[in-house]
Amino acid sequence: MTIVDFDRIPRERLPALLRTMPKAELHIHIEGSLEPELIFKLAARNGVALPHPNVEALRAAYAFRDLQSFLDIYYAGAAVLRTEQDFFDLAFAYLERAAADNVVHAEIFFDPQTHTERNVPIDAVILGLSHACRRAHAEWGLSARLILCFLRHLSENDAQRTLEAALPWREHFIGVGLDSSERGHPPEKFARVFERARSLGLHAVAHAGEEGPPAYIESALDVLHVERIDHGVRTLESPALTARLARERMPLTVCPLSNIKLCVFGTLAEHNLPALLAAGLCATVNSDDPAYFGGYVNENFVQTFAALPALGAQEAYTLARNSFEASFAGAADKARWIAALEAHFRQAAQQG
Repeated sequence: MTIVDFDRIPRERLPALLRTMPKAELHIHIEGSLEPELIFKLAARNGVALPHPNVEALRAAYAFRDLQSFLDIYYAGAAVLRTEQDFFDLAFAYLERAAADNVVHAEIFFDPQTHTERNVPIDAVILGLSHACRRAHAEWGLSARLILCFLRHLSENDAQRTLEAALPWREHFIGVGLDSSERGHPPEKFARVFERARSLGLHAVAHAGEEGPPAYIESALDVLHVERIDHGVRTLESPALTARLARERMPLTVCPLSNIKLCVFGTLAEHNLPALLAAGLCATVNSDDPAYFGGYVNENFVQTFAALPALGAQEAYTLARNSFEASFAGAADKARWIAALEAHFRQAAQQG
């Protein structure tokens, strides 16, 4: 670790530091960045009737009891996405916000099954998103990669068909993931499709330990052989699992505002992020579905640090560094981003 006197950085300067520090975002569902304004724009473009009369009414509906109540409105919003241009517009809007939040690398989840079951061609999904990633790199130097996710409430056979259908565009995505309803859908349900994905050289990640128990995290590791755990906040319920994840430096892509919105924790002040870090876990901060959960990655950082006095400048540095180390970027890129992060904090400490 770089030698920085973190104690020289006063707490009142933390919000600005959190916003300006370079960071990676590793847990972002692109469909979950679909803002109400864009929903109405795309609905008008594609002739889709919406159940809410205006943006304000739609946003007011974002009061969720749990993960499933969120997913119901999430899938309804995604129905406006029909064409390659729609997916480009969706991703480019997110990437513009990410660049403004000083995200230098993003690994973006997308759910092709949400769209192909509406007869949207899978190439329209992948090529629209990929085009936006290339454009963001050209305009802002932002590195962005795609991760194809399987919907766990559907069958493994459906996931297998989705993967095979996507392979003509294999060059446009770097990995596979597992998302949607966690309860009742353990990771081992998808053992064969993940084995197939790994045989193709794809990275593997999975949602586990958000609403599901710590045993789901263990299954994701031992059966799916994932390289990151998405969420994972229930890890601490198992001391043995906690010790294992710390020993293996297994990354957790934590999403604080999402955890509050979906009632995983009652308030941000109750969030266990400080305990995850204190246990030596490779935790990161991400936005999950920011259009629905009240904030992109900088808001997740700023609001979480404001609510948790145990988090200071050193934890901010650790979380940002973890995000780079946990990414699937190349070693040279990681080293360059970490050097920029170190310089950022060293300058902040010198200013006092």
